Amino acid sequence: MHRMQAALRAAGFHTANIGYPSRSLPIEQLARPAVERGIAQCRRSGAATIHFVTHSMGGIVLRYYLARTKPAGLGRVVMLSPPNRGSEAADALMHSPLHRWYNGPAGQQLGTDAHSIPLRLPPVDYPLGVITGNRVALFDRWLARAIPGVNDGKVAVERAGAPGMSDFLVVPSAHTFIMREPTVIAQTLHFLANGAFDHGISADRR
Repeated sequence: MHRMQAALRAAGFHTANIGYPSRSLPIEQLARPAVERGIAQCRRSGAATIHFVTHSMGGIVLRYYLARTKPAGLGRVVMLSPPNRGSEAADALMHSPLHRWYNGPAGQQLGTDAHSIPLRLPPVDYPLGVITGNRVALFDRWLARAIPGVNDGKVAVERAGAPGMSDFLVVPSAHTFIMREPTVIAQTLHFLANGAFDHGISADRR
């Protein structure tokens, strides 16, 4: 997210680029400390309004937190390639030792079965824009075959949107690289400023 962070800073935002220990903790345990660490960093910089920009699992971590706690001055949220309705890729990898090691217990919660955290979350009640991709990187082609329909190599387009979201945009990008795309960065800034994407910019709209 470093290129996105640099663009946000150039636009005048205070930023906090937060990681979280998904390899060792489930979403229920990592959401609060991760999100509140980011909020605290922004508050120390003098931010009164708190916006969020997330990628992939980060969107589910944030949704889990915001379903339980709303920080003062909550602004707008942009999620990039989030598995808001779960991911068949997570289903396909559920029993893979490598997947369990790389994505940890949190990654095991992103499928489409009864243990899916995203499928148990309520509709969002804050301004949310979702951007997802419809291209598959070469190294994800084997995994994309497990995902029905158009997808970005990790998440189906049809599973990226969240109930209650304000706007939705599909761009020609793959899951791993979407946060680096100039159009995605521009659309993120536009949503944070206006609460909607600029659908006049070249992209696939659904």
